Amino acid sequence: MSDTPAPLGRISWADLTVPDATQLQEFYAKVTGWTAMPLGMGEYDDYLMLGADGAPQAGVCHARGANSGIPPQWIVYITVSGLEGKLRDVDALGGKIIMSIRSMGETGRYAMIEDPAGAVCALFEPA
Repeated sequence: MSDTPAPLGRISWADLTVPDATQLQEFYAKVTGWTAMPLGMGEYDDYLMLGADGAPQAGVCHARGANSGIPPQWIVYITVSGLEGKLRDVDALGGKIIMSIRSMGETGRYAMIEDPAGAVCALFEPA
């Protein structure tokens, strides 16, 4: 969520992708004290959720466009290097690729995986 990704192997950020991000950002704003900052996605806004210090804490996103098909659960993005190789490891170690590599523009790219126990996360490779 910051301009500089976390070091390799660290969680960079977390997103929640749901059918109605507008309603849910209001929920999290009230429950956590975060402030929602709209993030233009063309025809709609997703939301960057800011902590009391103004630093990004998470994202609440609509399950539309590039985000369609993302499960409605908190997803952590783990910073890696060599994304293709990591996806081969996921497959070889009994995991599943549930969303193939997608671009995040100039930021980098990511893929969503499911581990052998069924937990979902994203692997993020900075540009």
